[in-house]
Amino acid sequence: METITIHKAKTELSRLIERACRGEEIVIARGKKPVVRLVAIGDKSGQRKPGAWKGKIEIGPEFFEPLPKEELDAWGQ
Repeated sequence: METITIHKAKTELSRLIERACRGEEIVIARGKKPVVRLVAIGDKSGQRKPGAWKGKIEIGPEFFEPLPKEELDAWGQ
């Protein structure tokens, strides 16, 4: 894990992003004090798990009823 200054990070941001995408963790410091960590977000695809909320929430039958005219008008329908 490399620590670099904000000034250096501003001048090398593209390269730092590439390094983070390859798995490196870069700490950005204000002077000598670390303030942020640059890491890749990662690929979010494929992480959904069907049925993960089963038993945790309940949707009542009123959810499927048509909206009142006043509410539809408020949405510009």
